[in-house]
Amino acid sequence: MPDPLITLDIEKLVAGGLGLSRDDSGVVLVRGALPGERVRASLRAGRGVRQGVTREVLRESPDRVEAQRLPTVDLAHAAYAAQLRFKRGFVEEALSRIAKLRAPVGETVPSPREWHYRNTAQYLVTPQGLAYRERRGKEPQVVGQDPLVMEAIQAVMDRIDPGRLDPATEVAFRASRLTGEVVAALIGPGEPRVFLRASDHLMDAGVVGVSLAQPSERRFGAGVRLIAGEGEIREQFGRVQVSVSATGFAQVNPEAAGLAYLRAAELAGKGTHAVDLYGGAGAIGRHLAPAFDRVTVLDTAPEALSRGRQDVAESGERNVTFRAGDAARLSDLGTDVIVVDPPRAGLDEEARGHIHASTADRLVYVSCDPATWARDVGDLTRRGWKLGSVTPHDFYPQTSHVEVLSVLER
Repeated sequence: MPDPLITLDIEKLVAGGLGLSRDDSGVVLVRGALPGERVRASLRAGRGVRQGVTREVLRESPDRVEAQRLPTVDLAHAAYAAQLRFKRGFVEEALSRIAKLRAPVGETVPSPREWHYRNTAQYLVTPQGLAYRERRGKEPQVVGQDPLVMEAIQAVMDRIDPGRLDPATEVAFRASRLTGEVVAALIGPGEPRVFLRASDHLMDAGVVGVSLAQPSERRFGAGVRLIAGEGEIREQFGRVQVSVSATGFAQVNPEAAGLAYLRAAELAGKGTHAVDLYGGAGAIGRHLAPAFDRVTVLDTAPEALSRGRQDVAESGERNVTFRAGDAARLSDLGTDVIVVDPPRAGLDEEARGHIHASTADRLVYVSCDPATWARDVGDLTRRGWKLGSVTPHDFYPQTSHVEVLSVLER
C-alpha cells in the first residue's frame, strides 16, 4: 500500500538539503523541496522529526530547475546561485543556533565547475553495470553516465565491462585534472593473483595503475596493495602539486579546494612557526611555507605523511616537516598559528583543550561540517577566542554539503 500523501508549505531549507514545513502535528522535513513551494509529500514512519519525500510540486519556486535523479545529489533541483545562498544559510543557522554567536557570514565562494568536478568515485560492481551504493535501503542504481565525476573517469567507465571485473565487489577511481590520468582500486576478498584479469581489463580501459583493497568496515582499513602500474598520480591544489591515489584521502574538488587553501594561507598571515593539524599530505601546510620560517604538518595517517614527505622532497621545500601525532603534540612544538582541517566529527574536547593551551594566537579552521564547526567555535569563544571572518566554500555542487573557512584569534 503506497504511503499517504500530505500537502505542505515549505518555509526554508535546513542542513541536509531538507525543506522545513509544519502542520498540526509539528515539524516535517521534506527531501526534494525548496523554500516557498507547496508540495505533496509522502511521509515515512520513524522516531523523532517526521521526514518525507516530495512527490508532486503544486507551487514551484523560481529557483527550481530540472534535476537528474541521482542518489548522490540532494540540491540539483535548485539553480546553482540558489544553492550558494542556501549553503550560506546553513552556516548562518549553525552559528546562531549551535555556537550561540551573531557574526557576519560571507557569501559562498562558488566552485569553478558546477558539474564534472569530482576527481574520485566508488561504485558497486553488479551484473547490470557499475552502480551507486544503496541509499536509505533502496536497490543499487546503475550509473551509466555520472555527471559529477571528471570526464577522464567517465571515459574509463564507458570502456568497462563489469563482468570482467570479477571477483571485485566494488571499484574506486581517482582522476587528475592536472594530468588527465586515472588510477583505480579493486575491492574484494582474495589474493592479488585472482584479480589480475580484472586489473588487465582496467588497464586496457585507460587507467595507469590498479591497486587491490580487501573489504573492511572502515574504508580501505584492511590495507591496500599495488598490483599493476602506478599507485599515485599528480594533482594541483592551489599553488602546490600533491600526489593522490585511488584509496588515500584527498579533497574531491581540487579546483575549489585550491581556492580555499589560498585563502587559508592569507588568513594565517606570517610568523615563525605554523602547525597544520590533521594536515594529511600537507596540501594546506605547504601553502603556509612562503610566509613562515617553518611549517609542521601533523597527522596520524602514515600513508598521507609518506606522500607528503615524498612531495616536498620533489618540490624542494626545505621548511616543511611531517610528524606523526595529533593535537597532543602541540604542547611540545611551540607555534604562532595553527591551521586545522579535521574530519566531519570536528575537534573533540581534548583537541580544543590542547589548542587553547598552545602558544598559538591564531587558529584557521577549515571544516566540512557546519554543525561540528559551530560547536567548536562556540566553545573556543567561551574560552576567550574571538571569531573573525567566516566564509562558506562550495566543494560539492548539486549537494547540500558545504565547507567553512574561518579564523579565530586570542
